[in-house]
Amino acid sequence: MAGTELSEALEQAAPAEQQAEPVELPEPQIDDKGRAYATGKRKDAIARVWIRPGSGRIVVNGREVEKYFPRPTWRLIMNQPFQVAGRGEQYDVFATVRGGGLSGQAGAIRHGISKALSLYEPALRATLKKGGFLTRDPRVVERKKYGKRKARRSFQFSKR
Repeated sequence: MAGTELSEALEQAAPAEQQAEPVELPEPQIDDKGRAYATGKRKDAIARVWIRPGSGRIVVNGREVEKYFPRPTWRLIMNQPFQVAGRGEQYDVFATVRGGGLSGQAGAIRHGISKALSLYEPALRATLKKGGFLTRDPRVVERKKYGKRKARRSFQFSKR
């Protein structure tokens, strides 16, 4: 009795699955020069990023990425969206970044690259979203409080 009810339920559910329409992807947002633009943010840094198909060249504030970000860790952070999407060295990146330190700037460029890549190839949005690259990191420096040396650090206590 239970087996026939289960098979009937499965038969009724099967046509509903077949009727599901495929999800339509949005149109790529590419300008007249063949580039996709996005803004990335991290801490106090704001990056404006343009990507276009190319050989993997990255220019930050008019300088090559090796000159602007001397530490390999910062360059690795910037290239993470390309590695996750499987698009290593297929796009040229031109970025202008201001504010914050080099670590925040690298994170801002990574955020901008991720957003621009999802605009250039909308099919990659799910992969980048799953990796957490499209979400802005909300952590910022905590403000200093009065009566404290820093945000939480107190002055040294002296009993006598």
